[in-house]
Amino acid sequence: NTKDHKIETDFGSISYDYLILACGAKHGYFGHPEWEEFAPGLKTLEQATEIRRRVLTAFEMAEREPDKGKRGQLLTFMIVGGGPTGVELAGALGEISRFTLGKDFDQIDPKTTRIILVESGPRILSGFDPKLSREAHEDLEKLGVTIWTDRKVTKITASGVNIGDEFITASTVLWAAGVQPSGLNKALNVELDPQGRVLIEKDLSLRNFPEIFVLGDQAHFSTEQGPLPGLAPVAMQQGLHAAANILRDIRGDVRKPFNYFDKGLMATIGRKKAVAQFRNLRFSGLIAWMAWLFVHIYYLIGFKNRLFVLMEWFWSYATYQKGARLIVNKDWQSYQKKDPKIIPAIEPDMKA
Repeated sequence: NTKDHKIETDFGSISYDYLILACGAKHGYFGHPEWEEFAPGLKTLEQATEIRRRVLTAFEMAEREPDKGKRGQLLTFMIVGGGPTGVELAGALGEISRFTLGKDFDQIDPKTTRIILVESGPRILSGFDPKLSREAHEDLEKLGVTIWTDRKVTKITASGVNIGDEFITASTVLWAAGVQPSGLNKALNVELDPQGRVLIEKDLSLRNFPEIFVLGDQAHFSTEQGPLPGLAPVAMQQGLHAAANILRDIRGDVRKPFNYFDKGLMATIGRKKAVAQFRNLRFSGLIAWMAWLFVHIYYLIGFKNRLFVLMEWFWSYATYQKGARLIVNKDWQSYQKKDPKIIPAIEPDMKA
């Protein structure tokens, strides 16, 4: 309730002096929400766990599948969307199938895994320099990834994907194509852009409501080059600027408009393979890969987290291992939700 300065939650009503909305975005399926069941995205930890479950389960099922056709379907992975997320997923699957799981099975050869990256545009990584896009394309092909550009997905089922009139059988489909802002935007009763993002002022506040700030993927912030992209650096810089403007209000100072400092773009593909650009500088290969590692470790919170992640990445690099291979059964997750009493019943044994 903007008039009374209150927000309604599932645990009651909360009053506010200032309100910062940064609810992010979720995957958008271009008017086909039913596709989400068959093609999960990668926006939350739960989705990451589900993707790991589907990928590892596909290899396990292929190992005990006697039918050659069904085995081929299980070992076919489709990734929809050729942006940074899609490229990094394809590179990770390529390395897992070619190196990590290479000697783990008797009946199948993981190196025969078919990985297809589908992009509706003319090239992958469209936000990057064309030269970097071509280099990323070549690096992915070296990892066994097949890249289809200028192709649009028209249907996704449990059996595979329709690309135009062609049907590709695949047991695992991953979505990295489109996003849509939080559904909360529609409840604000304010002007939205065609993608559903809130149009905000130069100081990041909501029009006619200076005490409300809308940031990150949820907001449309206009610049001479167009709206700011949905990137983590944008949201982080906006969060700091919104806090600074609130402090200026408290001190009685004038608010300052937000100016985004472009820190460039990065995408990792595999071992010693990445692409990066910062203004007029272009990097690829080992240099870009090292820069990607440094940036991601630098922004972790706490020295302990940085140290542990660095050690884990070093171990992964040296051994080709890709972390925990735990398969969290989906039925077990549903069972816990239906009968939460089972959790305290087994807690003592787990602690012991």
